[in-house]
Amino acid sequence: MQKLLAYPLSFIYLILFGLTLVVFHPIQWICLNLFGYDAHQKSVALLNLCLLRCTHALGTTYSFKNSQNIPEDRPLIIVPNHQSMHDIPPIIWYMRKYHPKFVSKIELGKGIPSVSFNLRHGGSVLIDRKDSRQALTEIAKLGKYIEKYKRSAVIFPEGTRSRTGQTKKFQPMGLKILMKNCPSALVVPISINNSWKMLKYGKFPNGIGNHLTFVVHEPIEISDNLDDMVALTERAVNSGIQIDP
Repeated sequence: MQKLLAYPLSFIYLILFGLTLVVFHPIQWICLNLFGYDAHQKSVALLNLCLLRCTHALGTTYSFKNSQNIPEDRPLIIVPNHQSMHDIPPIIWYMRKYHPKFVSKIELGKGIPSVSFNLRHGGSVLIDRKDSRQALTEIAKLGKYIEKYKRSAVIFPEGTRSRTGQTKKFQPMGLKILMKNCPSALVVPISINNSWKMLKYGKFPNGIGNHLTFVVHEPIEISDNLDDMVALTERAVNSGIQIDP
């Protein structure tokens, strides 16, 4: 019965989602080209708030728990687990004052209104997962960028999303490259729950009636032993994961 109801609700959601992307594409262009970086980032934050609100058509609710006192004058390396594309808008919106930039796959850099524009022009990097040299070079660039401008980088060390909510083993190289190139950063682990349920039926229909939770853990100072840093970050992320049926 729930899956049957998901079909019309998903249709409504996709219309809202598509309209939001189309409307915000020229808004982003105008903000960036006429008013500069700050205006563009505000438009991106508002875009992601609207994308988040679109999912209310599916009965989706959110809790974003951040009790940490995270400084705004230091770069951050934000490290969440990865369950679906629905992980991203809440991070951009709720962490907007830290100017989050993403390590994203190169395929997303073209063809998607608003999303591709922001990835190409907003400070994020696009990596070719088939070309490790290119990928690591781009990640190093992002580390130097956030070190210089005191912004934040978001990286999903699992590499690909979990389809069951169970975290995959971290692939450490990208995270280590970020830490090497941004030694003054704080590492901020985030645990995401239930985002995978939005795609439990596949791409269509969407899962309905889900409560997505985001828990921001205590920031970690970068030490010389990067292997220990990766392990500590992975433990923090896993500590907040709850596997529900």
